[in-house]
Amino acid sequence: MTFQPEQLIRSKADLATSLRDLRKRAGLSQVRLAQRCAMSQTKLSNIETGRVGPSLVDVELILRALEASPATATEVMSLARLAHTEWQSKRASWRRGLEKRQAELAGLESEATVLRYFLPSMVTGLLATPEYVSASLSGSPGDKSVTVARKLERQAILYDTTKSFTFLLTEQAVRWPVLHRAAMAVQVDRLISLSHLPNVRVGLLLPGSAVSRGPMNTFTVYDQRLTTVETFTGRIVFQDARDISEHLRVFATYERLALFDDDARRVLTQWATLFRS
Repeated sequence: MTFQPEQLIRSKADLATSLRDLRKRAGLSQVRLAQRCAMSQTKLSNIETGRVGPSLVDVELILRALEASPATATEVMSLARLAHTEWQSKRASWRRGLEKRQAELAGLESEATVLRYFLPSMVTGLLATPEYVSASLSGSPGDKSVTVARKLERQAILYDTTKSFTFLLTEQAVRWPVLHRAAMAVQVDRLISLSHLPNVRVGLLLPGSAVSRGPMNTFTVYDQRLTTVETFTGRIVFQDARDISEHLRVFATYERLALFDDDARRVLTQWATLFRS
């Protein structure tokens, strides 16, 4: 689906208006439609006024009860999917303070049990050394010392054995020269060290295997309930089950091609040696 960030802001109001207008054109009262959908009239009223966001199942029930045409159903379901997507601009994060973003990420990590990270371009903060974290924030405005501290505090979650972490990194992600060579060697050493944790899997994607789909974006999947996708100007948060399933499918495709455990550690050791040479 192609959309602009401002569409995400409008979509919730547009969805509420569309559902209300469809009901009125069908000549049904809220009470009658709610009965057909097996939901309360209060819930339907809140959906139509935008006070409550309907689930995708709710929208499908309403469309079936209204006997909406296929074209109308497709259009409204597209709005519903947009309403379950959130745009978080980088500029807004800067205005709020980067440390607040770290608190949000810590909350997501604490609530999830199975966490999957696809990293095609750089090492993520959970795996980074302090020097790497500081360098990765060099383009952000203001005092970054608090943000660096919060990022490093979040790394403690890796030692919670009730959670499982899988990180897939391309060669570029590991070897992109964020730091001088000696410091990059230390960063690679950290990846090797963390790969020994029983609940952490560090996978490497190397050139050579034929893959029809290129590694386009950094993304994280929290259990099977939420996906975040990073862009240069912000991040997109998907809560639609179909979007989450698609990202899980992409992740599984790359996971099958990745090197793990001793195979990955051998390659990482070679790269660390090259950085030191």
